[in-house]
Amino acid sequence: MKKVCWPYFDPEFDTLPERIYGPTCRVCIDNESTEDSTVVKVDSVNKQGLLLEVVQALTDLDLQICKGYISSDAGWFMDVFHVRDKHGNKLRDQKLINYIQQDVGRSKGSTQSVNTYNSNEVFPYVSQNEHTAIEMTGADRPGLFSEISAALADLHCNIIEAHAWSHNARLACVAYISDQSTDSPIDDPGRLASIEDHLTTVLRATTNPNSPLGVGRLANDQQEVKTAEFLGGEGTMTTVERRLHQLLLSLRDFERPSKFEDDVGRKTTVVRIESCEQKGYSIVSIECEDRPRLMFDTVCTLTDMQYVIFHASVTSQSHGGSSFQEYFIRHVDGHAVNTESEKERVVKCLEAAIERRVCEGVRLELCAENRVGLLSDITRVLRENGLAVVRADVETHGHNAVNAFYVRDVSGNQVDVGYFVESVKREMGPIDLHIKNEIRSSSSPSSSNSPARLSFGDMLRSRIERLSHGFHPIK
Repeated sequence: MKKVCWPYFDPEFDTLPERIYGPTCRVCIDNESTEDSTVVKVDSVNKQGLLLEVVQALTDLDLQICKGYISSDAGWFMDVFHVRDKHGNKLRDQKLINYIQQDVGRSKGSTQSVNTYNSNEVFPYVSQNEHTAIEMTGADRPGLFSEISAALADLHCNIIEAHAWSHNARLACVAYISDQSTDSPIDDPGRLASIEDHLTTVLRATTNPNSPLGVGRLANDQQEVKTAEFLGGEGTMTTVERRLHQLLLSLRDFERPSKFEDDVGRKTTVVRIESCEQKGYSIVSIECEDRPRLMFDTVCTLTDMQYVIFHASVTSQSHGGSSFQEYFIRHVDGHAVNTESEKERVVKCLEAAIERRVCEGVRLELCAENRVGLLSDITRVLRENGLAVVRADVETHGHNAVNAFYVRDVSGNQVDVGYFVESVKREMGPIDLHIKNEIRSSSSPSSSNSPARLSFGDMLRSRIERLSHGFHPIK
């Protein structure tokens, strides 16, 4: 019998590029060059989706990206971000600075999650490895989130955390649940199938096509409930948010229902696509009102639509000002955005990605001692007061439930806050309730307060200046 011989591979070969060129990812943090922000510089071997991973890591730490310069030609990825904390200040916490260097510089194949940084102030979300994740999609209607909460309570499910976005008459929701009696994950296939069937029935309930919100029905195959294995036990907040973007994109929420009224968000968002024929790029420029997590939303959408970002520049004023973003992209197949239909789709999808997170109306923050059925009771009070939930963030911290809802009156009238507060106190008893008006102005992004645009030439000149001055990492 012939002896089979296999070629020998030196195990040191895998580390050869790193030994020749240095570490595959270097992160430098400079707290001295600018007065109002901290500069984070990332140099790495490039791969598809790496920009999103870096932006996601910074976003998970509640950092505001006020400027950004990205270049990823010739197989190498170079990023410079000017960041501030959630209070608008430079980063002073040395533990946070060290963590950014470790997390962003870590191999992106690692399964370790960003939430290992143990600070509730920086990252308040908890790991959900002890609960079952489910996702729901369908046509939205007033009271739907309340019906979902009530259905889960009737099925003896405790909602540990839930996040729901409503946009253009579509609803996407990701929830973590546990068994009411054992507080353990639900893994019985029969029971999971029963939960999915029950919630699917709720989502497919007949809606009134003449409702004030103009909500119609979607095709049955767009109304779905299923166990969300994509989150596993390492889901971070941006993991959930990226999934919400994907779910709404799959519902084609960028197509506005015929009876759905126009809103202020679209008027303040301008997306343009131009061609750079010399280099074969498509140039996507975005002007809109600045807000937290904006860059994550746009980069997430372009990545999930299978576009590669080769160069980019981002600049923004403080929260409430204007933001300008410029991306040089190609499709993963190497082609630019050439046809008018493709350009129109990219524009609509980016507009939708920016609008999804922005909610007009009233933000309600409620904190109470957690118990089974609490969310069902709260959302029932909202529904009985004629309030539609357009976005929800429900979390559990220890023995307390922290719920944030964006609501608006289903009839289009101004929310009667005083009457609602009295209803909550009467129905719920002692509860910590905060109310914030989130109605935004309709000012144009091209106003005199808008920041100056950064062209590709400006970006390259800025890069040369930065490279010439160098960076001094903080130990």
